Amino acid sequence: MHSPLAVIHPEAKIGNNVTIDPFAVIEKDVVIGDNCRIFSHATILDGARIGSDCMIFPGAVIAGIPQDLKFAGEESTAEIGNHTTIRECVTVNRGTASKGKTVVGNNCLIMAYGHIAHDCIIDNNVIIGNASQLAGEVEVDNYAIISGGSLVHQFTRISKHVMIQGGSRVGKDIPPYTLIGREPIAYCGINIVGLHRRGFTKSQVFLIQDIYRTLYTRGLNNTEALNAIETEYEPSVERDLILNFIKTSKRGIVRGSIDD
Repeated sequence: MHSPLAVIHPEAKIGNNVTIDPFAVIEKDVVIGDNCRIFSHATILDGARIGSDCMIFPGAVIAGIPQDLKFAGEESTAEIGNHTTIRECVTVNRGTASKGKTVVGNNCLIMAYGHIAHDCIIDNNVIIGNASQLAGEVEVDNYAIISGGSLVHQFTRISKHVMIQGGSRVGKDIPPYTLIGREPIAYCGINIVGLHRRGFTKSQVFLIQDIYRTLYTRGLNNTEALNAIETEYEPSVERDLILNFIKTSKRGIVRGSIDD
């Protein structure tokens, strides 16, 4: 159902069973999949690509032009996956020439007043809490949770199954499976609750804990710790993900707790 009080460009591509409430705005170069709900006063601008079964709440703006002075009007997109909820007053900007797109994956929840800047890549099953702000080209991997009021510096990478405390200022890369908090932020253990919810076994959880003890509590520098992890632990999905993430980090990873 499309309200006659909504502003919908006739060339916008709207799927089946889409509800568009009064005073929503849908521009020309927009694609919206089936079974979506676009609430009143949501604004879907040129370059938006929205999957199926999504909800876009009042005041949200999808595909606004990047807040980047290098942006020169190039064509780009803001892509929202399937079964994703964008709550009130969230802004998701388009990409720039750097990546050409900003992506929010499937089954994500972006809570009220969140901001996702140009060229961010948000993978599947991610939760971003109220009023959290992601700067340009941030990457967030599957099942990460960024709690409310957090600020994430540009180019930062946040790996899988991470839980970040509300109000955090994130300027370093966050390795997989970790629980991050305090001020300034630090490694506070692994995300045991989240891992159990995702079906990790006790032996997998113990392995991850042990690897991070080697990284953070044995008094080794990063190079020594990586060598120890590589030689002392058999190859596994968990070990290899941790190793590869740290080895490819350009910003450096979050520090260990001062209590360690």
